[in-house]
Amino acid sequence: MGPLDGDTVIPLLLAAVPLTTEAIAPSQSTPYEENFGMAATVRQFDPVARAAQLVQELPRIWSGSYTPFGPAQAASARLTLSSLRALGQMVDVRGEITLGSSTIPVQGNLNAASDQLDLLLLGEYPSADLQDGGSFAGLQGFTLSGWSAPRLTNPGGQLVMTPETSAAPAIRGLW
Repeated sequence: MGPLDGDTVIPLLLAAVPLTTEAIAPSQSTPYEENFGMAATVRQFDPVARAAQLVQELPRIWSGSYTPFGPAQAASARLTLSSLRALGQMVDVRGEITLGSSTIPVQGNLNAASDQLDLLLLGEYPSADLQDGGSFAGLQGFTLSGWSAPRLTNPGGQLVMTPETSAAPAIRGLW
């Protein structure tokens, strides 16, 4: 049976009623339900903008100490950052670190989204058993990092640093 057989035909109207756009909000903080039914808001965060901000505000001189986990002696440490460059959400870091009386060039990356730091020594520091191929890895920026040795025979160590200038802005923790 079709329209030619005497059935009534009802015309189909597509998109006869326009859709409202009131329910769609621009990008902003919006509430959502977290675990256990607690309401919270979604915060906007731009790690690329934070990387650019870190390049401007990050202290250039850090001081502290390096304490090896093995038999080597602890040494005073001073980190001087000579070059900072934002590359997306990463900050390319270059400079030098002085451990005791030896100065070694360094190069690394600081993640602006998570404050994770990877800092490579571009030389060796034999008295603290810091060999070429190892790196300092930190989860709190420059403040606390551990030495990851290139060989299993080295137990590693801990580098604790603080900004040397009091007028420098502090790095904020987790976002």
